Amino acid sequence: MKSASLPSSPENRLSRRDIFVLALAVLLTLAVYLLASAYFFRPGFPLDDAWIHQTYARNLALRGEWAFLPGQTSGGSTSPLWTLILVPGFWLRLSPLLWADFLGASLLLILGITVELILRRIFSTYHPTYPWAGLLFILEWHLAWAAFSGMETLLHILLITLVCGLLLTGSRRYLLMGLLTGIALWVRPDGSTLLGPLVLTLILEEKPLAVRLNGLVRLLIGFGALLAPYLLFNLVIAGTPLPNTFYAKQTEYASWQASPALDKLLTFALQFFSGITLPLLPGIWQSLVRAWRSRNGRVLAVLLWLTGYITLYVARLPVYQHGRYIMPALAVYLLLALTGWLSNPPPLQPGLSRLAYSFALVFLVVALLAGFLFGAVSFGTDTALIESQMVEISQWVNQNLPAGALVAAHDIGALGYFSQVNLFDLAGLISPEIVPIMMEDGPLQAAMDTRGVAYLIIFPGWRPALTARGEFLYSAGSQFQPRAGLGSLSVYRWKQP
Repeated sequence: MKSASLPSSPENRLSRRDIFVLALAVLLTLAVYLLASAYFFRPGFPLDDAWIHQTYARNLALRGEWAFLPGQTSGGSTSPLWTLILVPGFWLRLSPLLWADFLGASLLLILGITVELILRRIFSTYHPTYPWAGLLFILEWHLAWAAFSGMETLLHILLITLVCGLLLTGSRRYLLMGLLTGIALWVRPDGSTLLGPLVLTLILEEKPLAVRLNGLVRLLIGFGALLAPYLLFNLVIAGTPLPNTFYAKQTEYASWQASPALDKLLTFALQFFSGITLPLLPGIWQSLVRAWRSRNGRVLAVLLWLTGYITLYVARLPVYQHGRYIMPALAVYLLLALTGWLSNPPPLQPGLSRLAYSFALVFLVVALLAGFLFGAVSFGTDTALIESQMVEISQWVNQNLPAGALVAAHDIGALGYFSQVNLFDLAGLISPEIVPIMMEDGPLQAAMDTRGVAYLIIFPGWRPALTARGEFLYSAGSQFQPRAGLGSLSVYRWKQP
């Protein structure tokens, strides 16, 4: 692998046909995933959290407030930048699904183009007939699922892939990479982890000391220009340097953090190594070996970031919802795997070598397409769960409970968007005062009593001690339920002591 950035040339640019092919793949992916959701139930988002962003964006667009509940400023949005990007959809009076899918499709196309440009700059010999690397990223099911989830995930993936790609191409534009890292911070707090490979690259690759210090100053200026406003924004909105979600999730998932490391690694492997990721694993090994032998500090820095990012998330947060928190690492994994394969392509010689190479290509294509279809089915069933449980309950609440009633709920996204009730958030996103007690039934019930909670909306099997205090009123359908056997989302009248 070359360690210096290649100049742009007609051979390593994308043609109009390349872009057309990538755009066609994006449209095909969008169509398949929407059809899958329509087949299982109806189009929508596969996560209730997507409605949290939509609710913040709507209040900001129409009321000029950074609030989930009108008139109540709160820091429940993990991604301030994504919320801002959703705002124009409300100005244009588009449906939330239409605008979010347009953004997701656009980001997926940009990601495919970005990967192609990165590889063409690293390898002067890489100018294929079709942009197969970009197609691989577009059709990879984790990334496709993320694109149409209504979440900030794919924007985060794009920024992290871009910074790592700049490192791999030998770029020395540290001011730009610092700015991109700052933007990633506004998308998710873990965007700041990109400082690790950037600083390590400066230490390993830049000489003499004056050049190293100059690069470090430019990096910190770029990142600091966006870090200071980010910290100030959170302090003003939530009174803490990071969003409420950061602290709430650390408390909610304490049991995961205490579980055996082997169990966590197994869960991670089942989520991460599905589809084409496992067949591409030898490419990662090839990247590591070549980087070590050539003392390529840039590749080693990116590999260390990949390992550290996965380790951090697996240790702190459950690998659920198809591992969406570690999807940025998955994209970098794919990029490194492709560089490994391209740096040492199999010899096309007569006999067994050609047969083995052909078999490997067929296996990769089959794994990619099988994963694509699995992702479509997963997207459809995930969306069906949210639409038939959270959205359906929220619409029932809007029609049957008095406006302004105080409702305690753990999944607040659709409730905030579709209903007019007040909310006591059992997940602590917009009710940060309960974070220290959110997993303790007794103190939590006392807090609900003190606040005057009138209704409770919860999966019955999640917190039986809470449902025992409630009078059952209504339940969503049972066709789609969480796999953990929690039952259908239900509404209870909360009984005060």
